[in-house]
Amino acid sequence: MLIVQKYGGTSVADASRIKNVARRVVKEYRKGNQMVVVVSAMGDTTDDLIALSRQITDNPSPREMDVLLSTGERISSALLAMAIKSLGVEVISLTGRQAGIKTDMVYNKARIIDVESDRMREELAKSKILIVAGFQGLNQYGDITTLGRGGSDTTAVVLAAALQADLCEIYTDVDGVYTADPRVVPEARKLATITYDEMLELAHLGAGVLHPRSVECAKHYGIPLHVRSSFNDNPGTIVKEETDMEKDMVITGVTYNKNVAKLSVFGVPDQPGIAYKIFKNLADKNISVDMIVQSAMRDGINDISFTVAQDDLPVSIESIEEIVKEIDAQGYAHNADVAMVSIVGAGMNSNPGVAAMMFGVLSEEGINIHMISTSDIKISCIVKNKDAEQAVKALHKKFGLDRIGPN
Repeated sequence: MLIVQKYGGTSVADASRIKNVARRVVKEYRKGNQMVVVVSAMGDTTDDLIALSRQITDNPSPREMDVLLSTGERISSALLAMAIKSLGVEVISLTGRQAGIKTDMVYNKARIIDVESDRMREELAKSKILIVAGFQGLNQYGDITTLGRGGSDTTAVVLAAALQADLCEIYTDVDGVYTADPRVVPEARKLATITYDEMLELAHLGAGVLHPRSVECAKHYGIPLHVRSSFNDNPGTIVKEETDMEKDMVITGVTYNKNVAKLSVFGVPDQPGIAYKIFKNLADKNISVDMIVQSAMRDGINDISFTVAQDDLPVSIESIEEIVKEIDAQGYAHNADVAMVSIVGAGMNSNPGVAAMMFGVLSEEGINIHMISTSDIKISCIVKNKDAEQAVKALHKKFGLDRIGPN
């Protein structure tokens, strides 16, 4: 059996944890399995490197940031290889380039476009364990690129697809996917299974267990993911395609995301092509937009509000300042003191009244809603930052998630 495992930063945060991972990997190897292990940077290494760069300049080159940040995963991979070697097993560490990971040209948020797996297959044929530095690849000019925060998850899934692995396991510091963040809602329950679509929504909406792009890749290639803790042997959560069985739970999870900022453009002329100009300008700067709300027209003008990640707010403001002049809008405003609170569940599509129940809960808690976005399996609301955790607790209780065991 060919197994791809990914270990997050907390799992390799220090020497003792790296040794623990080495023992786990060797244990599976000695069962006769081929092992490919993807690692993240140790603990807070990436944050420390970002902080260090800001001591040098407020506007670092995206290319040089990728060169800098890619070192964290290379350190982890080399140290883990050393730990495995000390256990008497042949092993080799590979950078993203050496593993054949090819990406597009976007620095800091690159996407994997191909994997040339010949080198990995050659090393596996020599009965070696492969340790691959996650989060990184190489573009067509031979420059190092990184995949964005959480990109090691995507590395693992893409390698599992390229190598036609039998199993892809994502190891982290939690036992699996929960109905809410257990640190906020102690009554949160671990889910035995969850669909790709539900997990994708939760990941996009703030659940930090899996990176959204890794779930997209897993769904595309039909690769089940097993989310587990690296600190015990408990079964985790299986992320897989939806089955024909009717789900018992209307709502699968409640989550929140504080890495959100709201921007509003006021007095926008109600003319064809105006929205295109606003969001094309943002897209040209690699800004991803989430919620978009346009007010009803009055006197030939309207207002447009949307959300972006807080990390993208400075560039978004620059973009809006440019476009406000171009389209002759009356002005703009931004607010970073907000959060997105969401409920997710495949069952809500066939159960009327879910939205009303959510809005009723927020009303009872005295929480004002700034924006609303819906899909077949999720409802999201923008609220004040300070109200986010209170909203999650109240919604989790109202939908009975604290009374339902693992699905």
